[in-house]
Amino acid sequence: MKHYIMALDQGTTSSRTIIYDKNGSIISVVQREFTQIFPHEGWVEHDPMEIWASQMGTAQEAILKAGLTYKNIAAIGITNQRETTVVWDKKTGEPVYNAIVWQCRRTADYAARLKPHEDMIRAKTGLLADPYFSGTKLAWILDNVPGVRARAERGELLFGTIESWLIWKMTGGEVHVSDYSNACRTMLFNINTLKWDEELCSLLNIPMCMLPEPVECSANYGETISELFGGPIPITGSAGDQQAALFGEACFNEGDIKSTYGTGNFLLLNTGEKPVTSKNGLLTTIAWGLNGKVNYALEGSVFVCGAAVQWLRDQMKFFRSAPESEEIAAQVPDAGGVYVVPAFVGLGAPYWDPEARGAMFGITRGTTREHIVRATLQSLVYQNEDLLAAMVADTGKEITTLKVDGGAALNDLLMQFQADISDVDIVRYASIESTSLGAAYLAGLAVGYYDGLADIIASKEIAKTFKPSLGEKTRKEKLAGWHRAVRATRAFHE
Repeated sequence: MKHYIMALDQGTTSSRTIIYDKNGSIISVVQREFTQIFPHEGWVEHDPMEIWASQMGTAQEAILKAGLTYKNIAAIGITNQRETTVVWDKKTGEPVYNAIVWQCRRTADYAARLKPHEDMIRAKTGLLADPYFSGTKLAWILDNVPGVRARAERGELLFGTIESWLIWKMTGGEVHVSDYSNACRTMLFNINTLKWDEELCSLLNIPMCMLPEPVECSANYGETISELFGGPIPITGSAGDQQAALFGEACFNEGDIKSTYGTGNFLLLNTGEKPVTSKNGLLTTIAWGLNGKVNYALEGSVFVCGAAVQWLRDQMKFFRSAPESEEIAAQVPDAGGVYVVPAFVGLGAPYWDPEARGAMFGITRGTTREHIVRATLQSLVYQNEDLLAAMVADTGKEITTLKVDGGAALNDLLMQFQADISDVDIVRYASIESTSLGAAYLAGLAVGYYDGLADIIASKEIAKTFKPSLGEKTRKEKLAGWHRAVRATRAFHE
């Protein structure tokens, strides 16, 4: 009987299930979108029960679509949208409120009140005091949903991020855990001790009895209840989406680095078994826990990456499909001196300027649609280079190779420009589905489906490598133009 790994990829706008063979080839994939809820300006919610139903629906369909049964699935791995917060009744499994999504900014005032404690928070969690993280979201639910705080203090309620919620549901309420890579995004978890932190919980008035047990990212968490798939399947892997992508790109060693070109852009650098504190606007995070050891990472996030291409398509009507952007940009030799700063929702790392807004510079009478498209694509590269430069500054180590994934990584023009501007080799694997693949690898390691990391590396196939080809003088001139554009963008709202 052939065996496969099933990866549950629970994202911000859709739930997907992908079944992989040992080579990382996709046997079956099913995806289902779910409702985005916007009760007020800046608020974003999901229905936890709809997330659960959509994720299980895709899993059941993926098994059927492949002509398999539960007996063919060696293990389940989970990867998920991070920071999104769920609180539910430990007896009934009923959520007390909608899930508050990582994008939600309703808890800005909570984060502001934490600013005097930011040095302590940073030392313990690697994070900034920001509404992005789960701790303030959990505090908001406790403070604003009638009766919830009293129920929580009586030990009747549980808290979890999305992987925690799914594991609890899949095991019929038997297992309440959170893997290290998700726990470390709550602002309640000490990344040095690998425990929930009493001082942090006290700051936000969080009853610690609500919190899940922290666990490694590759371990046997329990089995699914038989009603879901016709029989039990072990759940053995779990990681937040960006850490799962780092693992899926086989960035197993200190110094390995990946960039995910999605709606936003996330750059993660494996810093080995010791956390590195950033002095350049990056976050320190746990990459994964595996075989009794923890790997840490530096993380930089750009808010607008693929979303800039979507803007050109949907708002500017420059083309009908995102892949056309490469063809249009290739019709001119360069951007014609145009720079686009896609700060539509502010600037992320390393600037952290929420008030900044998008801008375009260097337009002349000769500027064409092609120049603007090329300049917009190049802005993704410049933003990535800012993160790479911050990582070099924080670690003091040169970066020579960058592994890439995500939809925009298929754009050859973009990848070549990244190689040129960052002066690094860009490696693109045959599969750019690194997030779900990382969850599959973690699950497979726990059940012996993979013999070890070397076994995974052997299964990776490089599709293309891009080598830098730009002279140093030209490279520096282009970067200087970008940094002038960023400074001007930020000065506009002062």
